[in-house]
Amino acid sequence: MASRLHQKVALKDGKTQCKKMHVMLNSPVGRIEISGCGTGVHEIQFKENVLSQNRTKEASVTCEVCEGPEEMTEPLKQCTAWLQAYFCEPLMTEKLPMPPFHHPVFEQDSFTRQVLWTLLRDVKFGEAVSYKQLADLAGNSKAARAVGGAMRSNPVPIMIPCHRVICSSGQTGHYGGGTHLKQWLLSHEKHQKEKLAY
Repeated sequence: MASRLHQKVALKDGKTQCKKMHVMLNSPVGRIEISGCGTGVHEIQFKENVLSQNRTKEASVTCEVCEGPEEMTEPLKQCTAWLQAYFCEPLMTEKLPMPPFHHPVFEQDSFTRQVLWTLLRDVKFGEAVSYKQLADLAGNSKAARAVGGAMRSNPVPIMIPCHRVICSSGQTGHYGGGTHLKQWLLSHEKHQKEKLAY
């Protein structure tokens, strides 16, 4: 399989840039690119969205690697396995290790980081929370707008489930991958949770 590797490069401050690898997945929502290094996952990006605005029902549930290195780092393996489980066997996500994240937003002590960790920890599969409720959970009830900014800054969507944050009115609100993708993800989780209830 083809891969894109970036060699370590010395930066001005003497630190070295990561040796970044990329993995591409074909998923029910289109192509998803995972980038990371040996330290952790850098980003998850939606590269090609196959959903139309009218299609929010269950799509094909396959999620396979279509491009990537022969030897993946452990964080990329974990992230790939987690995303495959999310789409194909959602109950397995609770049993799989969450890969470490290696992105500046997680290395700074900030409200954004606090919001993202709170969302990951407290809002479970099939649940939704409003921007205001998430602000309350993160310790600042007046920061609903800042929560919106934190959602826009999320480098690892789906894993840190910013799609589960909706407006107080019940409307889905905005999403980096588009509102139809957010609706599909919420519908996917609701459908999977309902299947478990039977």
